[in-house]
Amino acid sequence: MSAERAERLVALVAERDLDALLVTDLMNLRWATGFTGTSGLALVGPAARVFMTDFRYVERAEEEVDGYAQRRAPQGELAESVLALLPEERPLRIGFDDAHVPVKLWRKVFEKLPEGVELVDAAGIVEELRAVKDAGEIERIRAAAQLADAAFRAIIEPGIAGRTERSVALALEDEMRRLGAEGPSFPSIVAAGAHGALPHAEPRDAEILEETLVVVDFGAKLDGYCSDCTRTVATGEIAEDAREVYELVLRAQLAALDAVRPDIVGRDVDAIARTIIADAGHAERFGHGLGHGVGLEVHEAPRLAKSGTTPLVAGNIVTCEPGVYVPGNVGVRIEDLLVVTHDGAERISSLEKDLAVVG
Repeated sequence: MSAERAERLVALVAERDLDALLVTDLMNLRWATGFTGTSGLALVGPAARVFMTDFRYVERAEEEVDGYAQRRAPQGELAESVLALLPEERPLRIGFDDAHVPVKLWRKVFEKLPEGVELVDAAGIVEELRAVKDAGEIERIRAAAQLADAAFRAIIEPGIAGRTERSVALALEDEMRRLGAEGPSFPSIVAAGAHGALPHAEPRDAEILEETLVVVDFGAKLDGYCSDCTRTVATGEIAEDAREVYELVLRAQLAALDAVRPDIVGRDVDAIARTIIADAGHAERFGHGLGHGVGLEVHEAPRLAKSGTTPLVAGNIVTCEPGVYVPGNVGVRIEDLLVVTHDGAERISSLEKDLAVVG
């Protein structure tokens, strides 16, 4: 698989009029080469396809990396060895991502580049390819989502009233690991009552009361890939205004889900949910974007937000997660994971969205 991805990357590098791209970010490196270690880099392009790591990961690289000539860096000198990877022909245009290149690499290598080698900022090339998942990636993310959904059911359905937010969050993460996950794809959120009005609330040692709403945002990492899902559940009868907020968020989410398809721009999907919430008088209480891509990282391209100017394409995996947060009162978020298909979208999340009363 890494060899196939390398071919895609080589083609895009050539399209950008580069001789090679230096890949140093570990997630980009994993996508491009299959390498799962914590020390490595690659030079990828029509003029070169070379992977380098240090002595700790040579055997792992031999097992994981396909389609690259492999080099071993002297101990402690991975960054300093970059120059040895450069093809001999000149001139050379080498792309790099200034957001990911370590300062050490700048100081010890880039300031000593030989004559005839030009550095070109080429941020986002690998991320552009990562945004479109292949069949294997889709299945990995689907499996992660199914595992996370199963863990959620196991922890939530017996009831959570009387337990603390933190104990529920820890139990959920432990259950994901028990089912085979590497761990959560991000720190789980469990936020009850008014605490749920904080979009990024951290679980507290506070008891979850009866007759309240509880926001649970969670995901599993499996085989390197992430899932992301949010459900808001009730621990008994809730106030009418809280139920109205829930139904509003659900209505906005369903409308946005129905709109996801190839060629629609991310900000246009965001606007569908945002308009419904604004028309109900809660415009200022939906402050985050509607969704984001998910893959090796839980936040990737593309974006379903006001800033999302990229049209969706088949193979994108995105979240759809509108929310309404009423300070001091209640918070509701409903989030699903879906894959864009050639004629629409398929929901990967399997949990029901009608308000569940779990006690």
